[in-house]
Amino acid sequence: MKPMEPARQAGAALLMAMLTVTLVATFAAAAMWQQWRAIEVETAERARMQSAWILIGALDWSRLILREDSLARDGDGTDNLSEPWAVPLEEARLSTFLAANRNVAQVEDASTDTADAFLSGQITDQQGLLNLRNLAGEKQVDATALRQFTRLFEYLGLPREQLDTLARQIQLATVREGDPGGATLLPQSVSQLGWWGLPQRTIAALEPHITLLPVRTPVNLNTASAVVLWASADGLDMADAQRLVQQRETHYFRSQADAAQLVSDPSRITAGTHAVASSYFEVRGRLRLDGAVVEERSLVFKRPGTVITLWRERGGLARGAPVR
Repeated sequence: MKPMEPARQAGAALLMAMLTVTLVATFAAAAMWQQWRAIEVETAERARMQSAWILIGALDWSRLILREDSLARDGDGTDNLSEPWAVPLEEARLSTFLAANRNVAQVEDASTDTADAFLSGQITDQQGLLNLRNLAGEKQVDATALRQFTRLFEYLGLPREQLDTLARQIQLATVREGDPGGATLLPQSVSQLGWWGLPQRTIAALEPHITLLPVRTPVNLNTASAVVLWASADGLDMADAQRLVQQRETHYFRSQADAAQLVSDPSRITAGTHAVASSYFEVRGRLRLDGAVVEERSLVFKRPGTVITLWRERGGLARGAPVR
């Protein structure tokens, strides 16, 4: 039996070697996974910070455009769709803006991040929409605003009881605004109306036509759609609303009187419900960076010489999000 001992010892040594290799491979794989995870976390955080700073810069750029618009010496005080702020920024490589800033064809020292970053955005007039805040009267729901929203709900085929609920909640939230003990919280934007039980389908249908601003506002005749114009004026028919939209494409309205003379009944256009200038704008920015997409939305308030950001909200990074 003694001649078998060397073979057993060799087998035991081989088994020990295999176990050692397995343990080393396991520890090495765990170390590599931890390192990979740390790199991924650092990359994501870096992308998040870069996206945040770029979008802050885009917001500042938008505010500058609106500020210059408010100070334009050759302006007539109106806000219309022929002005620079109304031109959307189509998706473009960020390095293109840096090259334009330096007045060169290409930024030679542009980093890989800059080369792979694409920016787009737009500014929209929020007074070209029906303002939910107008529903709130001093003691009860405002009758004029309720008629406006009733027409819109009927046009969209939405239930009247949903409008009644919405109007009641707006009234309660506005009355109790600023009261820490108030039971009804006022949403910040239309997308948050689900707080009050409004179905997502209804919110999606309303979103292109309504807004929620801090104060009551008239509808801007120069920026509102035909549907919003029709809903905003008692007795105005859709043909008149479409005529207003067609006319302003060539000559924007400098006063309510300019628009009133184009409709069958000029009394339908009033200073109480309509205007030709705006103070509230939404700024949307979208950055595509290294396969990730981040979007930011801001509400800004414009007055002569200054533009104030009232709130900002940013969507999370989404890998592989489709480009729109």
